[in-house]
This record gives sequence, structure tokens and C-alpha cells, in this order.
Amino acid sequence: MKKIYIPLLGLFLWQSCSSDLLNTSPESTKVTANFYQDEAQLEEGVNAVYASLQYNGQYQLAMPTIGEIPSDNTFDEVPANDSFTYGEFDFFTIQPNNSLLGSTWKDHYVGIQQANIVLNRIGGISMDQTLKNTRTGEMRFLRALMYFNLVRIFGDVPLVTKETTDVNEYFGQGRTSAQTVYDFIETELKASVDMLPAVTSQKGRVTKGAALGILGKVLMTRNKFAEALPYLQRIEPLGYSLLSDVNKIFDPANKNNAEIIFDVQFASGLNGNTEGSQAYQMFSPSGFVSGAKGHNLPTKEVYAVFGAGDSRRNAFVGLTPNGVPYSKKLVKTSNAIADGGSNTVVLRLADVDLLMAECYAKANDFDNSNLYLNKTRIRAGLSPVSLTSQEQLLNEIALERRKELIGEGHRWFDLVRTGKAVSVMTAHFQNTPGYNTAVIKDYNLLMPVPQGQINTDPAIKQNPGY
Repeated sequence: MKKIYIPLLGLFLWQSCSSDLLNTSPESTKVTANFYQDEAQLEEGVNAVYASLQYNGQYQLAMPTIGEIPSDNTFDEVPANDSFTYGEFDFFTIQPNNSLLGSTWKDHYVGIQQANIVLNRIGGISMDQTLKNTRTGEMRFLRALMYFNLVRIFGDVPLVTKETTDVNEYFGQGRTSAQTVYDFIETELKASVDMLPAVTSQKGRVTKGAALGILGKVLMTRNKFAEALPYLQRIEPLGYSLLSDVNKIFDPANKNNAEIIFDVQFASGLNGNTEGSQAYQMFSPSGFVSGAKGHNLPTKEVYAVFGAGDSRRNAFVGLTPNGVPYSKKLVKTSNAIADGGSNTVVLRLADVDLLMAECYAKANDFDNSNLYLNKTRIRAGLSPVSLTSQEQLLNEIALERRKELIGEGHRWFDLVRTGKAVSVMTAHFQNTPGYNTAVIKDYNLLMPVPQGQINTDPAIKQNPGY
């Protein structure tokens, strides 16, 4: 019998959480039918959903890769490493059998299935109602976030909103339209806003600010700028603030600081070096550290864009003795470089400020657009601007987002949602040595559906062009 493309997984058991850090270390597997008998077991299931964010196909490798390498922000220094898996994104030669795309589909649906299990079972658990509401909000947020990633990457995707107990239940149904998936995401995020607390004592937990921010980003992706703005406006009053020193934002000693709204937790040296991230190893220049792979490095172009007076250039991007740029947002935290301790930031206040500037620009409110645009500029040591046209503002906001968020997995999605991906990347290829054979077409705005999914269920059709 063929196995369905939606992973049907057992419930992973996880160690209990510490008081200040969400611990997501696996211990064993149990059959879900005999689990979720009490609050403690439910908590282990909730932690399993958070743990899925750490997978290679989610925020350890895939989202920073897919969000950056196809853009003009980063490149693959050694495409032959890892069987051209990362180089394909750099030159738009992406194949349906790309292993990272396969992991992206699989690992997101693993997390979605686990969230569905928790949401299906939580109603029958005896526990404090406020905590139950919070955990429900967390699960609905995380499920919506994973679907947001999938729909941005692949377009139409199967929408599974209940616990899958029969492996054949969804076989033959094909992909759900992107519009329907987006509608579901909006509904889930709006519901989670009302369920989530403004603050939490556990680092890494979802809060109201995260739901507001991702909802705003989803709405902007759908060109609903006027609807997005009120949600974004509610975030900063919850207690977030820009750090005055850009060097402190990604300092491992200053994780989960006042600027971070939501990030995926990694830590070196825990549980047999299983709680760290491979990102530092994979995204460091070849030869820079032992075993470095040279993927997803900042381009020399983006390094030059910062300008000498921009404090972010030296804070966010370094140069090897050979002049190869590398990200300083990833830090060597132990001698085991595949066990990196840098968190993956999903949303921070600087991102939100620039989203708000864009919404104000779309509404022709130039005063407020300049105000929020200048917040990150002034912090970086740049003079404030006072732009008086929508086009000028939108161009400057796009540039500011490119610099401020370098390496965080936003540039490619920004280019796609603003309709500039083809023109920007065509110009980048024409002006960058080594890309004379690279071509981007309209169909490249979506990634190919993993071939394994199509082989398993022929009702899953490939995206056009692949």
C-alpha cells in the first residue's frame, strides 16, 4: 500500500520544560491513541510542535535558505557541496528532487500533524481553562505559521486541519487552492491573537505580539495593507523595543531580548549536542571554520549597499581574509560547529516597523511612513529621510528591509510579494560576474512540488514550468 504524502507520525515525548527555556529534546515515541491522558502528557505534545520548528526543513536550514539564496542578498559559494542542493536556488535550476525542498514539505507537515493531534485532544484534558486557551492559541498560531511558509513556497498545498488517523484519508484529493489556504491562515491567526498572552515566562513561547505580527505580514502578502496596519500597531505597546546597539541583537549572550518577538530556540552542548543548529556550519565560508559548507553567504553587492556610515555593515556582515562576506548573525558557540547556539529569528520589532512604514506609504501617509522608516535608519547611524512620494518611500523601505534583515529569510518573499522578483534578479544576474547563464522566469516565483509527493499520490500535480 502506498503511504500518503502527509506524514502520519506517532507522538514524540519530550522532556519537561525548564522555567525559562522551552526544552524540545526527544526521548521516545508512543502511540497517540494511548496518550494525552493528562495535562503533563499534553504539554509534551505541545513541545513536540515547537520542536518541529527546529527541523532542517523548517527554521534550522530551509526557511533561511529559501528566503535568501534565490534573492540578491545571498549566494552559494560552493554549489557542488551537498550535491548542488543549495546551488540550485542560486541559479534557479531547482529540481523537483531537491532534497531540501523535500524536507521542507515533509517537516512542515510533521509539525502540522502534531498540532492537529494536540488540538483534537486538548478539549478532553482536565486543566486550567486559561492555560488551555493559551496552548490552543499557540497550536493554532504555529499551524498557521507553517501553512504560511508552505503556501508562499509552493502555492497550492493540501490543507489538513484535523488529526490524520487513516493514511488514505487524503489520498487522491490533490492540492488546496492558495486562496483557501490563506483564508484559513488568517482565521487561525485572528483567533490566536485573542487566546495568547502578551508576555510569557518561557523563552521561545508564542505570544500575542507574534500572532499580530505574522497576521500583519500575511495580510500584506495578500495586498491588504489597510487591514494589516491596525494589527501591526498593537505590537510595540506590548513592551517590545529596538535595541540601541545593533551589535547586541544577535549576541548569544543577549538572546530573547526586547526586540525579539518570536524566534526558534537552539542551544549548544545540550542532550548530546542535539539541541544546536547546523546553520553556522552550513552558512559559513568554505575554510572559514572546519567543515564549513559555504552556502547562503551575503553577496558582495549587499555588503557594499550598506555604505561606510551604516553600523549594520560590520555588525551583521563580516569579511574573511580573502574578502568573502559571511553573516555575523550566526555565531560560533562551541567547538562542535554543527551544534550552533544561535536562535533563528522569525519576527522582530525592526521588521514590524518597516512593515508599518510600508502600510503607511500605501495609504499615502508620508509623515508616519518616514517616521517608521527612520527608526532603523537612525539606529544604524544614518541620517533620517523625509521622502514625499509613495514610490520613493516604497523603494527606500525595500532597501532598508534588505539591509536590516539580511540573512533572516525575508528578502526573497519580499521580492515576490511586491512583484519585483523577476526584474530585480534579472538585473542582478546581468551585473554580477558568474551568473551569465542564470535566468529567472515567472514560474520560478513558486518552488517545485517535491517529486516524492507526486510519485506517492498522482493527484498532487507539479507547479507549471518544472
